[in-house]
Amino acid sequence: MAEVERVQATPAARQLIAQLRERHGAIGFYQSHGCCDGSGPLCFAPGELPLSADDRVLGEVDGVPIHASSAQCDYLQALALTLDVAPGNAGNYSLEDGSGQHFVLHQRLWTDAERVRLPPLLPSLP
Repeated sequence: MAEVERVQATPAARQLIAQLRERHGAIGFYQSHGCCDGSGPLCFAPGELPLSADDRVLGEVDGVPIHASSAQCDYLQALALTLDVAPGNAGNYSLEDGSGQHFVLHQRLWTDAERVRLPPLLPSLP
């Protein structure tokens, strides 16, 4: 049986990712869980947000990794995630700020059939 992708993406999210890659080259996401930006996907150029040994790869979209802390992964591993965009600037430090849209993450519970096909969560750093 094929593994289930932990993170899916809408066509709108994939389009914005492609635009950001054209403009910035390599990019990556970090699923925040802080007080200032709430809990949302933030997009950064490599090195803008140093990863720690506690961070994990939550998933990837079109080859772009989505990282989160191990505590956030523990919370999110029970949920199927879909990266999407919403209108308006979020006013955060994410690369898409100023584009008139921002990334959001929709969540739902995994089905029993999906849960058994999930890949393990891997450390962000080798």
